[in-house]
Amino acid sequence: MERIVTYTITEMNNHKPIDLFLKSMGYSSQNIIALKKMPESILVNGTWEHVNFKLHTNDVLTIHVKETLSSLNIVPISLPLNIVYEDADILVINKTAHMPIHPSQNNYDNTLANAVMYYFNNQNIPYTFRCINRLDRDTTGLTILAKHMISAGILSAMVQKREIRREYLAIVEGIPNPSSGVIDAPIGRMPGSTIERFVDLANGEHAVTHYEVQSSTCDSSLSLVSLWLETGRTHQIRVHMKHIGHPLIGDFLYNPNMKFINRQALHSHRLSFMHPITKRFMEFTAPLPDDMLLFK
Repeated sequence: MERIVTYTITEMNNHKPIDLFLKSMGYSSQNIIALKKMPESILVNGTWEHVNFKLHTNDVLTIHVKETLSSLNIVPISLPLNIVYEDADILVINKTAHMPIHPSQNNYDNTLANAVMYYFNNQNIPYTFRCINRLDRDTTGLTILAKHMISAGILSAMVQKREIRREYLAIVEGIPNPSSGVIDAPIGRMPGSTIERFVDLANGEHAVTHYEVQSSTCDSSLSLVSLWLETGRTHQIRVHMKHIGHPLIGDFLYNPNMKFINRQALHSHRLSFMHPITKRFMEFTAPLPDDMLLFK
């Protein structure tokens, strides 16, 4: 993957060293170290410079990223790939159900990574797979992929600083009361399990979920709930909704009620964030998939 980013230096950054300027733009120390190892990756007015070089007003700083290797051990496979948005820095994809993000022992050739590697392989573009907001295998909806190391580093930092707003839609049993609220309950690994989580008040990690009921069935047996996350713990929504007595339907781990749907009824509905390179505000939505259309 190759990317050229150009900055015109303003008076505000006059006499600022290149490395400090790049850090102010969100570049990580790891990004800067990698750039130092790439030939002619940092140019000022067309001249290759060291990161200690001090910039001046109206200088043109050019960052040239050239990644020549693709992810190892990810086989390109032709699989459905719903690309919602693409530019030189990011991909936003609406992931289908029953598709893991990464290959694993039992999922070697049916993952999002396989599909994306096939997409770039067909274009003869080297690509390292970097997923920013990972979704569970059976959760549908929006996920962000970085197309190069700079956007990956900036977006990963944004996740840590909670600068990417993630909103979900879920179908749960019953109707939460009150109809909106905040679930603040730490989450830990269930003893004896490598997968299952639970609310662990003693040793769990801080986890906060906001929810709001959108609609419900006439018999009050099910409701459609919107949720947004302050934190990103494994299985956070699934564990938190079970904790308050309204588990997601179809959830094989936490509530195996498969009457209406054969997966957890959870959909990554909206993502909003500042673009890692252009700094423009971005917002994307994905409609409910067909198997969650109980409320349409």
